[in-house]
Amino acid sequence: MDRAAKRELATTLNDVFNGTSVVVVAHYSGLSVADMQKLRAQMKQAGATVKVAKNRIAKIALEGTEVASISNLLQGPTLLAYSDDPVAAPKAAVDFAKTNDKLVILGGAMGATALNADGVKALATMPSLDELRGTLIGLIQAPATKIAQLSTAPAAKLARVFGAYAKSEEAA
Repeated sequence: MDRAAKRELATTLNDVFNGTSVVVVAHYSGLSVADMQKLRAQMKQAGATVKVAKNRIAKIALEGTEVASISNLLQGPTLLAYSDDPVAAPKAAVDFAKTNDKLVILGGAMGATALNADGVKALATMPSLDELRGTLIGLIQAPATKIAQLSTAPAAKLARVFGAYAKSEEAA
């Protein structure tokens, strides 16, 4: 890789680090190509991205960003997983690490907050932004639905009572 390509990669990574909300760092030593492709597919499905870059280039790209605290994790064969959703990349990485012991999560950063491996795992257990939005909408809609059910319930009960009286008089 020539200097211009390295400089371009560092600039691209710098833009990524400035634009994402969470970055996860993991060791991938021993992963086969098929496993790596599976990891990339799972990350893409979750809305996250995986990058493997030389540690020196990644450290240069980290300079001046909020997530610069992860530079000490960049030792050995590391990969970077990142996403705009604060839960997507950690959740996908932790899920993949459960099934494949060769992916070892080292830590990460969420904004200016540095995370250790346990912090990344805790972040992975949280509901995603879409799940939280769905829950909130469900809570907002629930009272209106209950009011509608309460307003129609007495009429339905009366109709059942009248129907029961009619059936009892027909039987007699």
